[in-house]
Amino acid sequence: MKNVRIIPRLDIKGPNLVKGIHLEGLRVLGKPERFARHYYENGADELLYMDVVASLYGRNSLINIIARTSKEIFIPLTVGGGLRTIDDIQTVLRAGADKVSLNTAVIHNPDLIRESSRKFGSSTILISIEAIKKSDGTYEAYTDNGREKTGVDALEWAKRVTELGAGEIMVTSINQEGTGRGFDLNLTRTIAESVPIPVIACGGAGQVEHIHEVIKEGQADAVSIASIIHYNFIKKREFCEDDYTSEGNIEYLKRAKQGFLKIRDTSLPKIKGHLIECGIACRPI
Repeated sequence: MKNVRIIPRLDIKGPNLVKGIHLEGLRVLGKPERFARHYYENGADELLYMDVVASLYGRNSLINIIARTSKEIFIPLTVGGGLRTIDDIQTVLRAGADKVSLNTAVIHNPDLIRESSRKFGSSTILISIEAIKKSDGTYEAYTDNGREKTGVDALEWAKRVTELGAGEIMVTSINQEGTGRGFDLNLTRTIAESVPIPVIACGGAGQVEHIHEVIKEGQADAVSIASIIHYNFIKKREFCEDDYTSEGNIEYLKRAKQGFLKIRDTSLPKIKGHLIECGIACRPI
């Protein structure tokens, strides 16, 4: 049995780590490098960096953050947001990323999946599918960090990206993302059962039991998490306004830092300990 991977997701806007609900209403949580090092030291299997405004500006602005992070953290690093060409992918890989996450660009140009997987290897290419459940029970893929409708069926798109050479798929339920109500198990399971490549579940973890559920019932090969560990980390840190630029909403950090009521924050060691107790194989701390 392969180890299930636990992958902290760090959404970046400008120089800051941010978090919202349904990929909207972003609040500043801190400097991403501090979170990344903490997660690396506490057993993360990989890290995912997403430039959440990159598609708006047509570029990925994480190069400096990637370069700094890759010098100190020795687990796979996936980078996404605003990557539109082979040259864009090559740039972030040269900066220190191990994989890239593609969404908006490949919806508009599916051949980029084939081209990039041939040039860099399929294991380097992760396709992000951000989906919203429709009234008929099907799921539509969205782009631009969940802002734009595509008319593309998420399940059919998952099958196609596999055929084009993607190495893995990350499935994010926009309906559940940031809510702490748990993953969309049906969405994750439907895609996992339909493709032969690894599927990463993302969006909705509010307690460790949700992670267990999406692995067992959702058949996820890996789980990407954010709020449930971000809020745990920042509760332990003293806030210093000098650490932050004026960009973004930092009112949350100035207050009591209570997180969200539906999210029972926890740590990576506790998550992995729970999974091991439940008989799920994962890399120990």
